[in-house]
Amino acid sequence: MAEKYQMYIDGEWCDSSSGEVIEVFSPSTGELVGTVPKATPEDVNRAVEAANREKTSFKHWSDVERGDLVCRIADELEKEADLYARDLVREQGKSLALEGYGEVIESAENLRNAKEDMIRLNGEILYSKDPNRKIFTKREPNGVYAAISPWNFPMVMPAEHIAPILVAGNTMVMKPASYTPISAVHFAEAIERAGCPKGVFNLVIGPGPTVGEQMVSHPLVNAVAFTGEDETGKRIQKVAGLKPMLLEMGGTGPEIVCEDADVIEAARGAAYGAWMNAGQVCCSTQRVLVHKSLKKKFIEELMKTVEEIVLGDPLDPKTTMGPMNNDPVVKKVESHIAEGVAKGAKILCGGKRASGFPTNLYFEPTVIDNVVPGMMLHDLETFGPVLPIIEFETDEEALKMANATKLGLQMSVYTSSLKRAFWYQSRLVAGNICINESAGFWEPHQPFGGCPGTETGNGRIGGKYTIEETTFLKTITVNFDKCL
Repeated sequence: MAEKYQMYIDGEWCDSSSGEVIEVFSPSTGELVGTVPKATPEDVNRAVEAANREKTSFKHWSDVERGDLVCRIADELEKEADLYARDLVREQGKSLALEGYGEVIESAENLRNAKEDMIRLNGEILYSKDPNRKIFTKREPNGVYAAISPWNFPMVMPAEHIAPILVAGNTMVMKPASYTPISAVHFAEAIERAGCPKGVFNLVIGPGPTVGEQMVSHPLVNAVAFTGEDETGKRIQKVAGLKPMLLEMGGTGPEIVCEDADVIEAARGAAYGAWMNAGQVCCSTQRVLVHKSLKKKFIEELMKTVEEIVLGDPLDPKTTMGPMNNDPVVKKVESHIAEGVAKGAKILCGGKRASGFPTNLYFEPTVIDNVVPGMMLHDLETFGPVLPIIEFETDEEALKMANATKLGLQMSVYTSSLKRAFWYQSRLVAGNICINESAGFWEPHQPFGGCPGTETGNGRIGGKYTIEETTFLKTITVNFDKCL
């Protein structure tokens, strides 16, 4: 029987003031997993007002007290890790054995890391011309946050917001994606059990164009945190105005395989980035630029990884890839493939929805050759288990194609030449460059985000860098000569 879940506003579990609900279906079975409230403007306003009421008192908790709080939240997540991981997989579709359970554990890791980062975040004492004057800096919270998280990582991406926002002394209202809200409800359960004061954390659920826009534009909201696709991020930036914004959006790879690369390692790295979470990752291997001399061998090695994939029920421990999450994202993948084939791309394997499964959201791992700039497979974020192959002959040609995107989030280069590695890292237009690592590489403490000149967002997700984003620098000047 499907579960009925509630929102969490001002320390209380509640239904929508309208009584409306959103149904959450399993992408793997098609079954109704549960229902969640569909928030109204009145619900959102109540949540924001609660966060605003508590922002001053929570700000004055000590760093250690807030650090202890987020560590208790981590403890509570881990206590229910088995249940939370299974529910995450039921609503999202990723493999429980390879990804679902690990996502819950990594969420707890983010929370514990936040405490360590916060208590080591130092200010400065600055020079003054007057020996009786002291100038120093400190970081203070931005205030009330509106945080919006996506459906591809329904627990760890909320954690990447919750951990730094709370540990820095902010209060918040969170909205998860409507496809995967149950994991956020479980997060709120852990927050409540950890003893978080009423009003500090609030959870509302509903569509982005209504609930999300009301949150980010609300006059009592001081700052915004968003992870998701670039068009939504640009809309948020437009309606939120001058509020501080932490935006982490889409990417288009690529992985560059140079003529001196270890082709086996490069193929394995590309495969990891392409097949992880069925390719539904902002830093997945959206495309591979491979040197002409290595292309045949690279494809041979890549096809071996396709043979190793077990597509199936994500709760089955043998499964390595589950379904995609929702029909709109599958249709997007299909449109990119169809457009590429019409322009001359060649499907080497896959290319369509898989048959014989409970839903039509299972998609065959796909490798496509003869992709060129101008195709959507090259220029846009496909966001599925699709690996386009683009051939190049010179480093300059590869660099030009790699940078021919507004989505320069994370790029990868495989080469055995240190000189070539440094040549690329200084010229690639992206916020993150991986040398001899998959484009899907990630560790929780590293700074992650785009760069100026791209449409990949503002700020950094990860470690102490996000705490710096969720605080502002206050400067204090004291003239001791005027004091008793």
